[in-house]
Amino acid sequence: MSSTTGAYDVSDPGFTPGFGDVAGDGAATDRDRRSLRKRLVASAGLLPFSLYALIFLGVPTIAIVLGAFEKPTGGFTWSNIDLAAHGVYLKGFETSLELALFASVLPAIAGLFLANAVHTGRRQTLKRIVSTASGVFANFGGVPLAFLFIATLGSTGLATRWLTDIGFNPYTHGFDLYTFSGVAVVYAYFQIPLMVLVITPALEGLRPAWREASDGMGARSWQYWRYVGGPVLFPSFLGALLLLFGSSLSAYATAEALTSGSIAITPIQIGSFLNGNVIAGQENVGKALGFGMIVLIAMVMVVYVYLQRKASKWLR
Repeated sequence: MSSTTGAYDVSDPGFTPGFGDVAGDGAATDRDRRSLRKRLVASAGLLPFSLYALIFLGVPTIAIVLGAFEKPTGGFTWSNIDLAAHGVYLKGFETSLELALFASVLPAIAGLFLANAVHTGRRQTLKRIVSTASGVFANFGGVPLAFLFIATLGSTGLATRWLTDIGFNPYTHGFDLYTFSGVAVVYAYFQIPLMVLVITPALEGLRPAWREASDGMGARSWQYWRYVGGPVLFPSFLGALLLLFGSSLSAYATAEALTSGSIAITPIQIGSFLNGNVIAGQENVGKALGFGMIVLIAMVMVVYVYLQRKASKWLR
């Protein structure tokens, strides 16, 4: 009498218990190894960038954070943070935030309208020209940009002379390139093109079928933007606005070259510490200011990433 297990005859000399399971486990193990190998090969391309970010971003950030709480002679202290949060340094943070707000909201609105006008246009050549020009202008800054505006809108600049010749001198009407408002105008030069670059993908995410359905139901243009296009675009707009805010908040070279440090913003104050203008016993206050900037930029980027994730579902 032969005993059987399921469909297999265990009395058969060629029967091997669990052979199918062993073969299946072996195949699964091979697949897992191949999958792991592919993931390792794919992630190997990130190694150079990871090393670059660690050396030129991670290590300096750690050094600034540690130095912000360190005495010049060594040891832990809160005095650097306390000095950075009071007096002229607190005023620097306030002025930096005001400048960043003023130099981001207006350029964001102007860039949105410009990007929408180009996006709704039918000329592909114009779109390519605007996209290319925006990429160039958004990365043009520092001393060359300051010199450009000094030669154009300075007190003896070319455009200032032309305006004076026709009876309108901007400097007699309250404008001054070397003050807070002048720096905000200069920042708009690269902020508007940056807005065009970052908001264009969101505009392209607005599907034509939505507008066609809106028109088919008899909705007006403002109703489409109020109930369809606006809510979809709003998270992307806020994310782009925060990106412009962080860009203007951390900008240094343009304001320094334009005003020679005459306006009290935190990046210029940090630059003053780097140039050696340090009071005895306050050598690490500059690192405390840098730590404050890191905190502000980190807060901006956290909200920016959240808004981008919220808006990404409409861009798929």
